[in-house]
Amino acid sequence: MEGFLYQASIYLAAAVIAVPIAARLGLGSVLGYIAAGIIIGPVLGLVGAETQDLQHFAEFGVVVMLFLIGLELEPRALWDMRNRLLGLGGLQVALSTLALMGIAMAYDQPWGVALAIGLSLSLSSTAIVLQTLSEKGLMQTNGGRNVFSVLLAQDIAVIPMLAFLPLLVVTIPLQIAQDGSIIVTATSHAGGDAHHSLSLVDGLPAWGVTLVTIGAIAAVIFAGVYLTRPLFRFIHAARLREMYTALALLIVVGISFLMTLVGLSPALGAFLAGVVLANSEFRHELESDLEPFKGLLLGLFFITVGAGINFPLLFDNTPAILSMALLVIIVKGLILFVLGWAFKLKGRDQWLFALGLAQAGEFGFVLTSFSVQQNVIPLEIAETLLLVIALSMLITPLLFIIYDVLSRRMEEQVEQHPDDEIDEQGPVIIAGVGRFGQIVNRLVQANGFKTVVLDQDMETIAVMRRFGYKGFLGDPNRPDILRAAGIDSAKVLVVALDDPEASIKLVKYARSIRPDLHIIARARDRTFVYRLFQAGASDIVREMFDSSLRAGRYVLENVGLSEFEAAEAERVFYHHDRKTIRQLADLWDPSRPASQNPAYVARAKELQKELETAILSRSISAKNTDG
Repeated sequence: MEGFLYQASIYLAAAVIAVPIAARLGLGSVLGYIAAGIIIGPVLGLVGAETQDLQHFAEFGVVVMLFLIGLELEPRALWDMRNRLLGLGGLQVALSTLALMGIAMAYDQPWGVALAIGLSLSLSSTAIVLQTLSEKGLMQTNGGRNVFSVLLAQDIAVIPMLAFLPLLVVTIPLQIAQDGSIIVTATSHAGGDAHHSLSLVDGLPAWGVTLVTIGAIAAVIFAGVYLTRPLFRFIHAARLREMYTALALLIVVGISFLMTLVGLSPALGAFLAGVVLANSEFRHELESDLEPFKGLLLGLFFITVGAGINFPLLFDNTPAILSMALLVIIVKGLILFVLGWAFKLKGRDQWLFALGLAQAGEFGFVLTSFSVQQNVIPLEIAETLLLVIALSMLITPLLFIIYDVLSRRMEEQVEQHPDDEIDEQGPVIIAGVGRFGQIVNRLVQANGFKTVVLDQDMETIAVMRRFGYKGFLGDPNRPDILRAAGIDSAKVLVVALDDPEASIKLVKYARSIRPDLHIIARARDRTFVYRLFQAGASDIVREMFDSSLRAGRYVLENVGLSEFEAAEAERVFYHHDRKTIRQLADLWDPSRPASQNPAYVARAKELQKELETAILSRSISAKNTDG
């Protein structure tokens, strides 16, 4: 017991210290976990032989992660991804395998060994890449979605790879006994000795294996559709919060065990179960229960990767092993970059796709170990291969740092279009026609007033024109564009730009040339309101203010107030807040936060008390009137 507590303390302390430091330095949590493993393993020697066994347990974090990802994908969305799964993912695995196999054969490896090496290195790290994409908020980008498609295709490809590797055995190793006789060493099977592991497919003919596999998948789908609701109701009756967590773990562990029994990947089975439950009303409950386990187990997995690096072998062959790891990254990166271009990825998305998937992955450990068991790859080559995989995974966070640098410096490759020749003028100029500006434009035009719409996004203008609204492509901050649109004679300028600095610049310029112009500006928050006010805007509309007021009125109507009382409370709040903004704008100091401005804070408290008094007085007056 003491040994277990000691090891647990070491692993947890390493994570708690290293990960926040890495995050503060902008290196990401994955690199922090790996660095923690290196420190407590090869550097300080605080952990040892148990690391490999612990890694098998920690790999369950990948299973939980894929289950949670499946919960975010509806079956329809998965079907929509079929082209990227089969086309992009399939091509990546095939081309990477062939290229790396060719390099291995160039180093005098037999074709069977070279092919096994190519298969092992063709797969990327699902755990590291998805964790990093989530942390950086890149999962919903076009590049992130394509990265996920390839990772999912790779996870699926592990199954036929495991089935194919035993066919690469060319010779059976021979051992000479002491009496000179030859001992034949039989190859082991993927599932191990039948006496030591459970399997539903051992000894079955091929058609039997197929039927059992299909039956297991059908059982997962059936249970997800028909059994989860009764199970959750049964657990709900106990009114014990921990039972929900136990049920969530049971679902993932049980499905993983079932997939193992039929020779499938537990991660793939968990992903399938997640997709089945994506439309379930219990989806969010499952996510909240499993998220902590996913984070801890993935962190433990990364620590074991760092702790398991064979530094003596690395130090003895540093140039060769580092060169091999970099060669794998470069070869895969080039293939991915070309595939990204072929599938119409551009700019940041193309670089994210190429750099994010260029490493080898955790399934490479599985395939390499299995290849050794099946006598496909010699042990001495496997040790070097495992080190190359680990080193490439260690380099992965640095590849994302390179991507961050490139994305900051690289301008989006957008086709440049010449500005339109503006041949119309009107009393209302609308600068920016996104979600905010297009509603203003429709309302004004519907009432018979002419508008001149300016926007510098060609796609936005094209969409407007398809719906029958005229707009002009051009930068509203260019004086010649504004004058062509009629700024000298216009009555109203609506500033609805997404860029706050561009909005401030436009308001200042318009006010400088037209002191009499009525300028209506869109603001994101209260600080932006003050800046627009100082720049010279006549009316300032906060994006969320009116919708938030309406939501608040609905709340009041459903907690006891009548519709009239709620409407009056909304009206009082609206007028008082406008007065508050104007008074606080005079006290706002752009050189320091509002919370650190004593005069601002004091006046804000006074105005809040005035608001409460005004609403209370109005409520009493309304009740007396009704009485």
